[in-house]
Amino acid sequence: MRFHDSIRARLILGATLVLVAFVAGAGLAVQRAHAESAHAARLAQLRSTVYLLLAGAEVDAGGTLVMPEALPEPRLSLPGSGLYASIVNLHQRAQWQSASAVGLRLPFQRELAVGQWRHETLASEGRTYLALGYAVKWAGAAEPAPLVLSVLEDKAAFDRELAVFERSLWAWLGGAGVLLLVAQTVLLEWGLSPLRRIAREVRRIEHGEQAEVAGRYPAEIAALTRNLNTLIRQERLRQTRYKEALSFLAHSLKTPLAVLRTALNEPARLAAVVTEQVARMDDIVQYQLGRAAASGAARFAPYLALAPVLGRIRDSLQKVYADKGLDFAIECPRELSWRIDEGDAFEMLGNLMDNAAKWARHRVVVAAWREAGRLHIRVQDDGPGFSDTQSVLQLHVRGDERVAGHGVGLAVVNDLVASHEGQLTLSRSDLGGARLDIVLPAA
Repeated sequence: MRFHDSIRARLILGATLVLVAFVAGAGLAVQRAHAESAHAARLAQLRSTVYLLLAGAEVDAGGTLVMPEALPEPRLSLPGSGLYASIVNLHQRAQWQSASAVGLRLPFQRELAVGQWRHETLASEGRTYLALGYAVKWAGAAEPAPLVLSVLEDKAAFDRELAVFERSLWAWLGGAGVLLLVAQTVLLEWGLSPLRRIAREVRRIEHGEQAEVAGRYPAEIAALTRNLNTLIRQERLRQTRYKEALSFLAHSLKTPLAVLRTALNEPARLAAVVTEQVARMDDIVQYQLGRAAASGAARFAPYLALAPVLGRIRDSLQKVYADKGLDFAIECPRELSWRIDEGDAFEMLGNLMDNAAKWARHRVVVAAWREAGRLHIRVQDDGPGFSDTQSVLQLHVRGDERVAGHGVGLAVVNDLVASHEGQLTLSRSDLGGARLDIVLPAA
């Protein structure tokens, strides 16, 4: 089995791709957000250091910058601590540097406009620094002194912090992704288990170990199992009809053949016997073929418009019985349609209308309508009618080899109606002749 032919493989691959894309996207978003947040926090710390410098700085009467021996930030007093500060008096070209900058050549900022804040990343001697500068005009002395305050922080500590967070982030996201993938696989196996059970039941049906799908399944699959069982039953019914038709046909033809063999010894009666028995055999064959060809309950058949079918049958019968000049009246809404095989519809309606036309004197009335979810079909004629409706139906249901002449059509109709789980009733028509009513339930 190829990979793309498996629903399970498709779902696992799709879930994996979606999960990887989601985890990667979420991880990158969180990583970027953390980096920006950490960078903003470092800049806020550097800004606080600038404010500490401003708070501690003094300019004497001569414009000379005076700084305290110790600052509140201890790292500024510790050489090589990673935090460095500088204040430049632009008028006197004098520069103060924190004790932490002793012996280092650092890229302190010097050219800033008064009131300007500038943050950037600077490099010097193979090291990278986060830099924040601020320029102010000190107005406490006799002459305002322009000061540029610059604070640097070694970026290595910042990079290590980001690296530690990224490792933790991707480790946790990767572990969560694996757990989610395992959980999705387990859920997928559980969700697809009804399909696997159906496949096992179908294999058992194929091997003859069971008759139909018998397990209980979720609502989404229950309709499938019902339709599958219906299809299986219809196919078995069709096969049974074929077998029965062949068996009945063989049995029914025995008597006519025996009569023909006997007539061979009586030349005077041979022609009449042959004609009679050939007609009888033709009726038997038509009846059994009609039974075998019935499609039965048509749940899977498309909807068929009934008005055109009735119109075509009427046109054909008017040609066949042109000498009688019959008046055919069809009462069927043009929008009426029913789920039935077209062959079954023509066989059923054709036989009913042909039987009515055969016995009618002047008029045949055909009506079809839907009522309470059922299809009603009524065919009436003004002929002699049925003398005994019960015996007629019993004859057609039971008597294969005894069927002859006009009785074949009604026998086929009766079997077709039964195969559709419907009901056929015979009664006296308001026109004075026969009335045949068919009621078919919805498929």
